Amino acid sequence: MANTVIVSLVSMGAMGALFGAGLAWASRKFAVESDSRIDEIEEILPGANCGGCGYPGCRGFAEAVVTAGAPVDGCPVGGSAVAAQVAEIMGVRLEDSGERLVALVRCGGGHAEAKQRAEYVGMDDCRAAVVVGGGAKGCEYGCLGLASCVKACPFDAFAMGPNGLPIVDKAACTACGRCVVACPRDLIALVPCNMQVHVLCRSYDRGRQVRDNCQVGCIGCKACERVCEADAIHVTDFLAEIDYTKCTNCGACAAKCPTKAIIIEEDGRPHVTSAAS
Repeated sequence: MANTVIVSLVSMGAMGALFGAGLAWASRKFAVESDSRIDEIEEILPGANCGGCGYPGCRGFAEAVVTAGAPVDGCPVGGSAVAAQVAEIMGVRLEDSGERLVALVRCGGGHAEAKQRAEYVGMDDCRAAVVVGGGAKGCEYGCLGLASCVKACPFDAFAMGPNGLPIVDKAACTACGRCVVACPRDLIALVPCNMQVHVLCRSYDRGRQVRDNCQVGCIGCKACERVCEADAIHVTDFLAEIDYTKCTNCGACAAKCPTKAIIIEEDGRPHVTSAAS
């Protein structure tokens, strides 16, 4: 009996040693060498893992830069400083990618301006409100005011204002895009930081219906079109939209807008100009 136990133990030990040696050989034979630059890039990234670069976390972005040729300035959180370091690691020249982007909430219809058609009782989530009858506002395109964008922002760049609309801290915004995804009504866009003139409306309703629902909605009158010398604003399907590549921030369209759907920012805050005579 004792001999049987000893033989069994010896046999198992020998098999374990054999399998261990085989695994060690296989690990060396089929090992995939990792490019050290991936670790270097991951080390200098902010570590937010926000997905704003379009890849699954900071590690995914680092791997994409090294192995798939992703742009070295693809991290919106790190900005130009991180982009310069990534470019140095990759040994490439960093090209100027243009103006920094920030989030813009394209709705000006707060508690005082937009009519409420019902009282919403449910989850404090904009997507839930859309499912449950479309929310409380009369305008089916307007901000629902339930702070889904605020909750989605990992950088505290969003806060709810006293009028029930989100306020964006441009200094804190990294243009990661999470707020854009969180808004079920496509009200949030990433726009050049230096642009100060904006259309704060996304309604495609005709003028009369817009006026019935909101005091500051775009009625598609085309007054803005007629005064813009830069040909930067056009009305399509009853809604004015600005071409930021042409806009000069002159504010002529905002001054002419009869409903004040177009605003000029001052010190990072919306400011409504006086009506033109």
